[in-house]
Amino acid sequence: MTFHSVADIRSAERRALAQGRSLMPLAGAAAAAFIQTRFPPGASVLALAGPGNNGGDALTAATLLRRAGYRVRVAMPGGADRLPADAARALAGWREEGGAESAVLEAGPAPDVVLDGLFGIGLNRPLGADWQAVIDELNGWSVPVLALDVPSGVDADTGAALGRPVRARWTLSFIGQARGLQGPGPAREAAGELHLDTLGVAL
Repeated sequence: MTFHSVADIRSAERRALAQGRSLMPLAGAAAAAFIQTRFPPGASVLALAGPGNNGGDALTAATLLRRAGYRVRVAMPGGADRLPADAARALAGWREEGGAESAVLEAGPAPDVVLDGLFGIGLNRPLGADWQAVIDELNGWSVPVLALDVPSGVDADTGAALGRPVRARWTLSFIGQARGLQGPGPAREAAGELHLDTLGVAL
């Protein structure tokens, strides 16, 4: 298994985008397919969407899963005001499908599975108190989590914890697996089973 620096993964992303390729629909579809192979239609899914493109991947997956008959909720603890363009389009697509989002993890029955799209490989500073509270609440549930790219709350390059990270059952990386997942260390411990979809992008 090969692992890559965040800089290398970002460089591959930029090359793909320069060629006119749109990666978020591919990443969202891969995440949705991952859920569909493990949970039947009608299962309940909570998608946690953060303030960057990792959140856009989760929103795209949420839209596709809702369309496929899953009971999907979206929580956006950081709000939707400053999303990058691709993620904003993913949010618009979710809303056009009839979806709505909340700012908090709503009380009620726990979902069957959670999509962690809070931060991905973009986090390089300690978690703020509000984000840590969200992750702590999630970790208190006995629910399987699919982390997108890396579990939120770790440094994707070093594998260090930037707080108490999401504890995932699976981690689905896109393009390449981040060096921090190589382990040993907090990132590898939090990641669960490692899976990769290259999205057809060469590193």
